[in-house]
Amino acid sequence: MRVDDGERIYLDSRRHGIVLAPALARAFLLAAAGGLLVSLAWPFAVAGAALVIVAALLALRATWKWERTHVIVTDDRLALVRGTLRRRIAAVRLERVGAVEVEQSLLGRVLGYGTLIAGPLEITYVPQPGSVYGLVASRAP
Repeated sequence: MRVDDGERIYLDSRRHGIVLAPALARAFLLAAAGGLLVSLAWPFAVAGAALVIVAALLALRATWKWERTHVIVTDDRLALVRGTLRRRIAAVRLERVGAVEVEQSLLGRVLGYGTLIAGPLEITYVPQPGSVYGLVASRAP
């Protein structure tokens, strides 16, 4: 994200690592099935190796997407920045944010993540959402 002259960044964080859990669980199951097939006779071993490769690629893709997604709070705006080749930025100016809300499930409270809602912008899996809420609320006029 391009920061204007004089704009100060207060937070630049990735989303909580729990976003990786479903994709990594699928990749693990595929890799386990592939490993089982590799231990069998010739035609199954090739299919098993292919499953292990697909599982590794799925895990790599999920991790890459997580790595390239950032929640950014500046003194002027709150933004969710995603992508590498095709960069997408969803942002809201803090001066236009009315109410700021945090939603947390029980698991979210235990693991330290939640959803931050600031005006029209809703960001899921924000790490330590109470702290981010305080930061956004203190910057909004």
